[in-house]
Amino acid sequence: MDSLLNKVKANLIITHDVDNKLLEQFITAAISYAESYQHVKEGYYKENTMPPTTEQAIIMLASHFYESRDGSTGGFFSDNVQAGQQVWNTVNILLRLDRKWQV
Repeated sequence: MDSLLNKVKANLIITHDVDNKLLEQFITAAISYAESYQHVKEGYYKENTMPPTTEQAIIMLASHFYESRDGSTGGFFSDNVQAGQQVWNTVNILLRLDRKWQV
């Protein structure tokens, strides 16, 4: 979790530790979403290596949760009313690359 926390903080350009617990909660939620979306068991990424595309999706989603915690769009594209949806679209595309398809 420390590695992901540092990567999320770097993505958000955060240098303080005040919000670490909050960011960890958002990372946990993002990982849970990824596992569900990819059809892997809960806790899968505690036992298995996370692919780079999934890791990037987690970083983006946790960052989005942090920037939007007050209900606003937040972030770089905050002036665009569809920015929040674009984040989800991008995250889902990244997660789809590592999705476990049932055959």
